[in-house]
Amino acid sequence: MLILSFKEGHDGAVAALDDGRLLFSLEAEKDNFPRFDRLTAEVVARALDRLPRPPDVVAVGGWVKGFFTTEPKALTGYFGVGPGSVSDGRGRFAGFDVRRFSSTHERSHIMSSYGMAPIIEGEPCYALVWEGNIGSFYRVDSSGRIEHLKHVMTDPGSKYAFPFAVADPAFRASAGTGTGTGTSTSTSTSTSTSTGTVRLHDAGKVMALTGFAEKGPATEAEQDVIDFILAQEALVHEVSKDDPRLARWRDVGVSAQGFKNLAARHSEAIFDRFHDWAAAHLREGLPLLISGGCGLNCEWNRRWAESGLFSQVFVPPVPNDSGSALGTAIDAQHHYTGVAAIDWDVHAGLEFVQDTAFDPARYHTRDLDPAEVAAFLAEGTVIAWVQGRWEMGPRALGHRSLLAAPFDAGMTQRLNRIKKREPYRPIAPVVLESEAHRWFRGSIPDPYMLYFSEVTTPELAAVTHVDGTARTQTVNRHQNPELAALLAAFGERTGFSVLCNTSLNFSGRGFINRTSDLIAYGERHGLDGYVVGGSFITKRGS
Repeated sequence: MLILSFKEGHDGAVAALDDGRLLFSLEAEKDNFPRFDRLTAEVVARALDRLPRPPDVVAVGGWVKGFFTTEPKALTGYFGVGPGSVSDGRGRFAGFDVRRFSSTHERSHIMSSYGMAPIIEGEPCYALVWEGNIGSFYRVDSSGRIEHLKHVMTDPGSKYAFPFAVADPAFRASAGTGTGTGTSTSTSTSTSTSTGTVRLHDAGKVMALTGFAEKGPATEAEQDVIDFILAQEALVHEVSKDDPRLARWRDVGVSAQGFKNLAARHSEAIFDRFHDWAAAHLREGLPLLISGGCGLNCEWNRRWAESGLFSQVFVPPVPNDSGSALGTAIDAQHHYTGVAAIDWDVHAGLEFVQDTAFDPARYHTRDLDPAEVAAFLAEGTVIAWVQGRWEMGPRALGHRSLLAAPFDAGMTQRLNRIKKREPYRPIAPVVLESEAHRWFRGSIPDPYMLYFSEVTTPELAAVTHVDGTARTQTVNRHQNPELAALLAAFGERTGFSVLCNTSLNFSGRGFINRTSDLIAYGERHGLDGYVVGGSFITKRGS
């Protein structure tokens, strides 16, 4: 059975399953399109071109007829896991008879983690969906039937990011309406309402800033604003940063120590609401599947993994909406076959497009030798690293990366300047899985960069956040043989099989996926070299 699945709205994507095997997951933002982009004709055309035959099922995830969850629903809509959350009927697609399937956005999150999880087929489990709007626990029984257990919090993701907009002077509320206008230099993408705004890129900044917080319980003023925010049932639709109850924090600046402290206490309060309910009610010791955009919060993932409440915790590499097309495809597969499990690889995007060549008069190109590249990186250089198909999800996992030596804190600032990111943002390390225990302690192995670990040596300054943590990616030769060989060679030269690893993208854009964009990026930002497939490229004279 060939299933073609679409996700509408922000983080648009197209995915295909063929008899339980993932063929591709193509996200609208990739190939240098705007972050969080909606589906475009180009992405859909590329997906159709990769199909081996006409689909048997065309699946479309439920959404809303616009930006906000208060608007009328499209197809099966945004919310629900019970009756009415799935639709199935006959239809036509490109002149062929197909089954037309749809299920809610809520189900797409649950089913993405359920179908991708390394659990025994038929084993019951718990699921947590926490994202911009949904904050609920579920139980999935041995047949795959989903039971909603508890709505813990409305808008947990939006509430997590909201204080950043309050403190950020660049986020302006228009006079008389309360409508926010995000003007961050990293991306202008925002979801505006009549009385507030959530910028989709703010949550990652908050996660970085919480590491700067001073230790200690919330002050009375901090607790008051936390309680106010968490009490809101429709925060982004009803609360403006001009609300007088937020006056103490309005435009104080996100680098102010007071805001950093608030951000950390606020984060802890959100997590504690979910943890406390789970500890009181989820007593079976089942596995926990995590999905929704909050599944990208590495500190929260670490705390779930170390909570002792569950036999195992699984977070897919696409917990946010970038995995929703795949989740709907898995839901369709389970609906028609009774089987949710799929065979998948994280590198499920498109192959790199070599639409132009490096000018031989300006660039020296030779065969890739890991030892040569390792020696080059040990000199303090920065290279673009491109291999195979791009990775699913928002994290660079070694196919579309910028790589550099991990020792000098100045490298963190250079990489942030290249990426046009704030100086407080940390740079993640990538490390050989077999040697990760030498320098990192915590939730490892971690092939998808989803947990924080503790850095145990001061020598890795470029990948150590201010609180001593790192968002570590582990690599082995089976998962990524080219990167593993480079890490091994770098380890032989320096004693550390660790490198800086951050995504290869223009600010506010998805991963670069063609040579013309790569060369333009390298020239603009002063990259020292490039690895594209089996070739190592440097400027002549360097």
